[in-house]
Amino acid sequence: MEQDTALTFDSKKFAFKYATIYTSILAIILITPLIIYVMLLLQIDQAKIELSLQEQSKRVISSMQQFNNNDQVYHFPRYKEYKTAIYTSQYEEIFSNLDFEPTSFNEGIYNIDNHYYLIYSLPNKYYFGARYLIVSTLHTANEIYLFALLTILGILIMLFIFSLLLLKNFSAPFENMNTQLDNFIKDSMHEINTPLSIINLNTDLFANKHGNNKYLRRIKSASKTLATIYDDMDYLIKQGRIKFNKQDINFSEFIQNRVDYFQEIANLKNMTISTNIKNDINYYFSKTKLQRIVDNTISNAIKYSPDKTTIEIEFYKKDDAIIFKVKDYGVGISNINKIFSRYYREDEAKGGFGIGLNIVKDIIDEEKIKLNIKSKVGIGTTFSYTFPIIKNPQ
Repeated sequence: MEQDTALTFDSKKFAFKYATIYTSILAIILITPLIIYVMLLLQIDQAKIELSLQEQSKRVISSMQQFNNNDQVYHFPRYKEYKTAIYTSQYEEIFSNLDFEPTSFNEGIYNIDNHYYLIYSLPNKYYFGARYLIVSTLHTANEIYLFALLTILGILIMLFIFSLLLLKNFSAPFENMNTQLDNFIKDSMHEINTPLSIINLNTDLFANKHGNNKYLRRIKSASKTLATIYDDMDYLIKQGRIKFNKQDINFSEFIQNRVDYFQEIANLKNMTISTNIKNDINYYFSKTKLQRIVDNTISNAIKYSPDKTTIEIEFYKKDDAIIFKVKDYGVGISNINKIFSRYYREDEAKGGFGIGLNIVKDIIDEEKIKLNIKSKVGIGTTFSYTFPIIKNPQ
């Protein structure tokens, strides 16, 4: 199934896309102060740890000060949430129930794998010959990080739901208007098809009965130009909604038929279509898509070429590819990169909607068809398509 680039307005995609953008912008605005707040919480948490370690060190020192030297044994105080240790000035352990090794003996607060510890310098030989007191506690800031994570998720979810509902309601009128416009275009296309068919049929009947003349040729040329535009619009409407089935096509015969179709338009400008089409080259492809490529290329060559010039069409097989080439001696292309943009027209005076080559670009990109364009302003343009040979899966 082709990519959906039809004329309809997809409100769900619109709402989801812009809700995501809107949520991201608001989230950045709201989460920035949250991050600052979390950093302050972490600093406060750090200060609380330092204060608790200092208070605990005072308790230990007080306990050692109250020790009576007449007692034979000093029972070093133990605490559930704290670990303690004392070391000599030579960093020799006197007592320790730490479950880690200190990395420094300078006074201050340290952290090893969430083990926060305070090093406090003691007077020399006053406390059992100890020089350093270490008080440690195991602490993590998981609660703060969990709070931050849940808050961020809550903000994102609430913002996204709010944005999605807001944008869906906002896009509803546009969706209704676009649906009405889409229905109008489809109805109009259907209404155009009937009189266009009648014009073509009756001009042929009139020509058979009364002979051809320049006025009749102009009518037939105009109706064929209109038919090409109609086919482009019809393809756009169906694109992404229906599957264009592939089949085995006599590519050589197909191109010759399209050349014959446009010959009448070329004749009106006294132009010559020179062809070099190799016979009996078959290709497995969608007939609808192939017609859009061939018709838009030939019609543009005629449209942008002056009267009494020649258009050269070549079609042949080369190695593992099929080459379709259209060369004109027209006005040339000033900006090749822009010609595939929808609604872009190189010359506004030439008419049309500027959708033909945009359709061609979509098709060749999807079907992996290579296109080489050579153009010089005032000299002419050559479109060269390289179709990869695909075996019929049947």
